[in-house]
Amino acid sequence: MIYYTRTLFEKPHSRFGGSFKNTPSKKKIAKTRMKKTMEDSSKIMRRSIHTFLQNYHHATTAAAIVLPFSAALLLSQAFFSYSFSSSSSSFHMRLNTLFHGAGFTSSLDFFNTLSIKLSQTLSSSLLTLPFSLTFFLFSKAYVIKLLSNKHDSFYYYLPLLKTYVCNSLFLLSANASAFALFFYIASFGFSSRNVYTLFTLASAIIYSIILANAYVVSNLALVSSTFSPSSGGYTTTILKACLLIRGRASTALALALPTNLGLAGVEALFQYRVVRSYYKEDRDVTLIALEGTFIAYLYALFLVLDTVVSFLFYQSCVKNDEDQKKGREDEYSIKIQICGTYC
Repeated sequence: MIYYTRTLFEKPHSRFGGSFKNTPSKKKIAKTRMKKTMEDSSKIMRRSIHTFLQNYHHATTAAAIVLPFSAALLLSQAFFSYSFSSSSSSFHMRLNTLFHGAGFTSSLDFFNTLSIKLSQTLSSSLLTLPFSLTFFLFSKAYVIKLLSNKHDSFYYYLPLLKTYVCNSLFLLSANASAFALFFYIASFGFSSRNVYTLFTLASAIIYSIILANAYVVSNLALVSSTFSPSSGGYTTTILKACLLIRGRASTALALALPTNLGLAGVEALFQYRVVRSYYKEDRDVTLIALEGTFIAYLYALFLVLDTVVSFLFYQSCVKNDEDQKKGREDEYSIKIQICGTYC
């Protein structure tokens, strides 16, 4: 009788003939899959740099493709920083009119600086748009083709082009939403100068967070569009990117920070070594042009690295979602087996 009782508890069988001796271990594996967290940002960055250096001979080709775009972008930023063109001043006047209508005066540093920077960014973006739609996207398609090794580069170009247009509208919407929020809060008025200073500081932080998240979503949407180019239209790729990034925003921002700091550093280097020397006329123009080409090529390499980081982050997000889904399925099947045993 005792032996029968021990056997009954050690080897429970279902009415379908299946043994559940290893059910606790299976349940533990399922829970481990469910609890498996997102891959660490430092690990993804290390893998990205390793992949970039391992395929450096291909990365140089991608950098050569995007070189005209990087050169045009650096030159346009330098041009609009040192002299207000008609288009830039036109954007600046319209933004100032908008801020004045909302009750912000031009003497307020944050909104005055924001107005100038936005007008310069819009003017630079419009000037470099032909380079963005060709060289920049061709370079991204080339990098994604190398990393995925599935299709030709031209296969990825059209999805990237359509998603890039949608991303531009998305970024404009993000800026408009931020301004609408600021104008709504400002409509209540400010009781003192200190309150307004606090509002300005909070506005700068909120605006930076909104733009950073919009940038990360846009990058992820570009990569995502190349894997599902015909499912539900190209506006849905932005929604898919938002769903993928849910719960992983800190990882995405941590990954975007190093490459963006690198790009900002190269822009500052270009301003200091090329633009400053050109206006001071302290060196030969040929030497300035040669150094400017090298700096633009360095900028192009950072753009290629940024694409590699976005691609590996997308793969990590998809793999993490698949593991969690498999963990939920395993846990559900184990519950069904246990129910079938004791019912």
